[in-house]
Formats: sequence, structure tokens, C-alpha cells
Amino acid sequence: MIQQLQDIQAAAGATFDCIAVSFGNDSQALEAVQNGVAFCDRSHWGLIKVTGGDRIRFLHNQSTNNFERLKPGEGCDTVFVTSTARTIDLATAYLTDDAVLLITSPNRYKYLLEWLDRYIFFADKVELIDISDQTAIFSLIGTQSDNILAKLGLDAIIGQPIGNHQVLNDVRIAVGSGLATPGYTLIVPAEKAANVWKMIVEAGAVPMGEFVWEQLRIQQGRPVPDKELTDDYNPLEAGLLQTISFDKGCYIGQETIARLNTYKGVKQSLWGINLNAPAEIGSVIMVGEEKVGKLTSIVKSDRGYFGLGYIRTKAGGAGLIVQVGETTGEVVEVPFLSRVQ
Repeated sequence: MIQQLQDIQAAAGATFDCIAVSFGNDSQALEAVQNGVAFCDRSHWGLIKVTGGDRIRFLHNQSTNNFERLKPGEGCDTVFVTSTARTIDLATAYLTDDAVLLITSPNRYKYLLEWLDRYIFFADKVELIDISDQTAIFSLIGTQSDNILAKLGLDAIIGQPIGNHQVLNDVRIAVGSGLATPGYTLIVPAEKAANVWKMIVEAGAVPMGEFVWEQLRIQQGRPVPDKELTDDYNPLEAGLLQTISFDKGCYIGQETIARLNTYKGVKQSLWGINLNAPAEIGSVIMVGEEKVGKLTSIVKSDRGYFGLGYIRTKAGGAGLIVQVGETTGEVVEVPFLSRVQ
């Protein structure tokens, strides 16, 4: 069924590296994000269905956000961390009447399935089901996303809080694009993916490939596994304060996160960096003769080079001028992140 979707995308000019990398319209797609609507295929992301009577308690105890305050039809971003609060993945959870759906990063859902399974004990009523191959995941991204939904008669979700979701014609529509830009996430049965893609594009959304998604996620500061989310960093350092509940009680990694927050122990933070020239990922970030951090991601756009990197708290933040490899840059805020003040 997903092949039918890719056939439609190929007919629209998509080039592939397992997924649609570009539709040959990257500038148009970026313009649509700013002033219209872009439409991105995220079907290579993972989707885990968590069922059983203990599912809420289980996920509440395994990640940073407060699942017990959520009701069916609501959702949140949450971070799965190790016992020492090192980051595993940033996931989005949607509660339904009988399950929790977890959208995970493309390179983490199999690992996360195995990791979560280790914490299911004999008496726990919890089942983990990988439904990634049974669904497609799309993102509507842009300031005019509401207009697309209204045009299609799907406007019941418009104006609701981020994370809220509804099922309309077998398609789950959730508020939030996965980036800092307004929009919606659609979870679609695989057999309907091609028709839904065609319908959204015909309604006026501009197809957008993975290359533009990656550019946006770096410019907006969304951290990803193996780059900004690794064993070297915790969620507070990664700027994911919005995903953490400090009053929910015990969970894996809670003690470390609470201590860091209480005693202002965040020693490094993730920032955006406007760069004057390219630099290698992993390049040391310097202020004068002092090593203060490391570059984790970089992208080239029509505005030049932009990177993400961790910088020691004592070195400074926005406005700091740094040396990154052979070039220089200025540290800037990015909209996806929130941090301890």
C-alpha cells in the first residue's frame, strides 16, 4: 500500500533514498512553511501501540511527562531516558480509549520496543505492538494549515491545544506538526495513505521532502537521536523542559533530573549557531582558547550555514561569538527548545 503512495510521490517529481528526499521544489516548500502549507511524509518514523490495563501507569513510569493527567483525545511529547537520565528518544504520545500511540524517531522504534519490553514484569498488563508498517504518518506544516482542514471539512480539531487528536474517516488528526511551526500530524491506515496524500495536495498543500524537514528541524532546534540525543546529554541540557513533569513522582531517571533542576546543575545547553562557513559535525566549539562545546548538526540554506551544538552554561548563551572548526558563528535561540532559566 505504501508503494502506491510512493508511486504518486514519484509522479510528482520525488526522488528517493528509501523515503522522499525532495520533490525538486525545496525553495517552494520552505516558502509554503512560512506563508502557506507544506505536506511531509514521515512514514519512516516508528509507531508503537501500547495496550493493556496498566499502559498509562507503565508509560508514566518510563518517561518524563505526566501521562496520568491526560485523557483520551489528548497527547504530549515525552522523553525516554536511562536510569542516569541520558536521552534515548523524544517521542509523541496520543491517548485513545484503549491504547497509547507513540510516534518515535525513525532510528529508535525497534530499540525502544526492546528497551520498554525489559521493564514489563509478569503481572503487568501491558502489550507493545509495532504498527509502523500498518500506517503512514504525515505532517501538515505551515501558517495556513487550518485552511486545508477547513476546505476538506475536517475543521473540528481547529483551535484545540497541541497534542489533542480526533479520528475522522479512519484518519487520526492531531494538533502539532512535529516542529515549532504550526500544523497537524496525520496517522493514516496504510491502505488509505495514497488517497489521503493526493487529497491533501489537491487541496493546496505543497509536497515537502526529507531534506527540507531536516533543514527545518535544525533551524528550529528539534534534537534527534545519535546527534543531540545521546548518552552524553540529559533532557534539560537538550532544551526539552516542556516535556518534563517535576511533580509526577518517580520514573526512570527522575532522581537525576530533579537534582539537576533543583540545584541548577545544567552544565551545558543545546543552542542554535549562525555559522559564517561550513564546519564538520563533531567540531569543537571554542571561545578564545577555551573549549566550550561541540557541534552536533549543520545544514546549508539560502541564508547560509546553521548548526546546533552544546555549549557550556558558564560560557554564555545567545549572542556569544564562537569559533567552530575553521569558521566563526553566533549563538542564537531556536524556537523548538525551552530551557531552565
